[in-house]
Amino acid sequence: MRKVNLRSTVGIAALSSLACLLMLIKFPIPPFPSYLTVDFSDIPALIAALVFGPIGAVLVELIKNIINYLMVSSDVGIPIGNAANFVSGLLFVLPTYYIYRHLKTKKGMTIGLIAGTVSLAVLMSVLNYFVILPAYFVLANLHIPNVKSYIIAGILPFNIIKGFIVTLVFMLIFTRLQGWIEKRSVI
Repeated sequence: MRKVNLRSTVGIAALSSLACLLMLIKFPIPPFPSYLTVDFSDIPALIAALVFGPIGAVLVELIKNIINYLMVSSDVGIPIGNAANFVSGLLFVLPTYYIYRHLKTKKGMTIGLIAGTVSLAVLMSVLNYFVILPAYFVLANLHIPNVKSYIIAGILPFNIIKGFIVTLVFMLIFTRLQGWIEKRSVI
């Protein structure tokens, strides 16, 4: 049991470090606002979920966002962007994990990643409408006249594209690592 705990701790720490580094390498997608960026930091969290279970994924997402906040800091002093990144990562990773866990095939992983993308896009749109954008607007003293249109035209399609890009990259990695992941899984 002690070996599993040490291995899990070291593995989660290593994947969190990798996720934090990947979070720094980001790029916008024109014509979306420049603060909406794609990074591949959810890939280590996906690997953590597959090897260490959903708690491993939550820890990787949490640690990478805490470290990123401490390194980069938020525009308004409150980690709204990091909190949104944490939630969006979980909305993408956890459905993927639970679907793959039951199907255990490449097709199951593809279905899981599609479900994760849909979950990310739809639920982040709802959260942006009711929680994230209102909080940011209040703290940054900003105003957008039509938040609903902004979400439908910007945030929703951006998250679909982001999910698709991360899905493609992860599937390239997963096809090579599937056997290794299954051997190392502690769940």
